[in-house]
Amino acid sequence: MSTQSHTPPAIITEDAAFIGIDYHKKYSVWHAVDAAGNGLDKGRIEHHSPHDFKTLVKRWPSVRVVFEASMNWHWLYEVLESAMPAEHIMLANPFKTRIIAEAQVKTDKIDARILARLLRAGLISSVHIPCKATRERKEVLRQRCFFVRQRTMLRNRIHRLIGAQHDLKLPQCSDLFGKKGMSFLEKLTLPAPAGLLLKQQLEMLKGLQQRIKEDEKALEAMMSATDAQQHVQTIPGMGPILAAVVVNEIDDISRFKSAQKLCGYIGLCPSTTSSGGKTYNGKLMRHCNKWLRWAFVEAAWVAMGCDSYFGDLYQKKRAAGKKANTAILCVARRMARIAWQLLTEGRDYQKIPPAQVAKPKKAARPKQTFPSRSNCTLVGC
Repeated sequence: MSTQSHTPPAIITEDAAFIGIDYHKKYSVWHAVDAAGNGLDKGRIEHHSPHDFKTLVKRWPSVRVVFEASMNWHWLYEVLESAMPAEHIMLANPFKTRIIAEAQVKTDKIDARILARLLRAGLISSVHIPCKATRERKEVLRQRCFFVRQRTMLRNRIHRLIGAQHDLKLPQCSDLFGKKGMSFLEKLTLPAPAGLLLKQQLEMLKGLQQRIKEDEKALEAMMSATDAQQHVQTIPGMGPILAAVVVNEIDDISRFKSAQKLCGYIGLCPSTTSSGGKTYNGKLMRHCNKWLRWAFVEAAWVAMGCDSYFGDLYQKKRAAGKKANTAILCVARRMARIAWQLLTEGRDYQKIPPAQVAKPKKAARPKQTFPSRSNCTLVGC
């Protein structure tokens, strides 16, 4: 889901029709109103017959459609896009449509009618819809990130299993899951049931590594080295994969008017409650782009160890009494603000050394002059 914005009221003509669709997994309920807000028609469409959606939007000469964003929203969007202009399709943010979420009486028909009326009044809080190519790249990137998480979980389980064995000597290698370490694990014989568990985990680990390589190969064919990705990759800690995640999840930096807006969308800002002159900062925002937050946090851990600027920022936050996870979030938020600046200005990251303040020169001490012996008058001479 992307950044939210209220849709400006459209130019309403007498023959305009506004359709609200309550989208579900196997069926959808729709309700249509005219320019005056009067009901035109309503009904239900089964998803095994997508042609009915095309027939619906062609019943009136000027049609605008809205439905809420859900897990598989792109299926309905692609069906409607093939039958009507894409700019007439609105994707509503379900977290912003409070009149539906907090309704005492909530049914599919009521939800569809409310969506249609909000669309007619121009009160839909919409979300950004990326192009199909971007959506496909995002799916592959998210799939790879998911497999990497599963691989990390498996490696941790193997470490736990190996650590529970008595009198087991591990080979001297920097990475237990490298070539030498994997050769040792494959030949290792453990008593039951640890031996069975280790065999299963190693087989799953090999499968995940193969899937990750396949996704990376697909990404090479789908992605071209864009200027935006190169700009983000110049930030310390940002590798090719993390930079690709950032660029594709943001999609269009002009959607964010400020770096603070981008940080809020990523979810790197704490929730704030202020009333009666008292302000309370709570946990991080729940409704955010979690893939972007993951990418910036991962990059922050790397940048903290390899770059003096981000390392000093981390140590400064730690010295101020913040915990490690809180301090690394501060580093990730700084990186997000830098990324917004680079993408907005279209330039690479430049490390500017701190300005050296010239020390003031000490004033020269006046030389002391002593009278010559010939000019002085000695008492007693």
